[in-house]
Amino acid sequence: MIRHEPAPAKINLALHVTGRRADGYHLLDSLVVFTALGDRVTVAPGPAALTVTGPFADAVPAGEDNLCLRALRHVGAAATVTLDKHLPPASGIGGGTADAAAVLRALGAAPERPETLGADLPACLLSRPLRMKGVGEEITPVGLPDLHLVLVNPRVETPTPAVFAALDRRDNAPLPDLPLLADAAALVDWLAATRNDLQAPALGLRPVIADCLAALAAQGAGLARMSGSGATCFGIFADAGAAARAADAIAAARPGWWVRATATIAGLPSGGTGR
Repeated sequence: MIRHEPAPAKINLALHVTGRRADGYHLLDSLVVFTALGDRVTVAPGPAALTVTGPFADAVPAGEDNLCLRALRHVGAAATVTLDKHLPPASGIGGGTADAAAVLRALGAAPERPETLGADLPACLLSRPLRMKGVGEEITPVGLPDLHLVLVNPRVETPTPAVFAALDRRDNAPLPDLPLLADAAALVDWLAATRNDLQAPALGLRPVIADCLAALAAQGAGLARMSGSGATCFGIFADAGAAARAADAIAAARPGWWVRATATIAGLPSGGTGR
């Protein structure tokens, strides 16, 4: 049976680094959402193999280190995978981890310790609003209002290990308690008291991230922040029309950037989404 599975982009609305284990892994506390925008995976019976298509196909290695193939090996499965790649790589929005999670969902596989394939993998397997703690293994689904977003990436890759290495502090306080939120404006107000602790070190490595944040703020974003370890930034807008207009304006002013308007999703259908 051939199955088609979306790999939604992951957005860290807030990300606090709360500690570091003896083995070097950082402890996180993050509020995460997923978007209608993402990659797409097709899994078919056959030998373990990967074909990459889409606008970012040339930027994705298709060898044994690709997370889609690593996911197959992790659960002892063989399948032929086609990855339609629409998200920029190494950009802080899930990327390869979301693709691996889509492969596992298409297979109906429930891997042991999925965080060993990537800290975001447990969250990406669920692909719904959640709070992620520890090294990614502690996930708690949450209810959040729908958000209209603009994603901006200046087409520079930000190496995650280098960003963590540049942190000034690794023992920050966790996120505040998440209250019941009536609408997106209430969520923006709550987010104002939170941070992405990786944003400052990423800015030191890739100063162009500041230009992305400024562009989103100039278009009226209620909140502009970097996602994950960057370099993708997001802006929260009042409605779909405002997000679309902002994306068009930024793309026109910065034709070399990757700019997309999208919205958050409440979750994915259970099992594969196609046949």
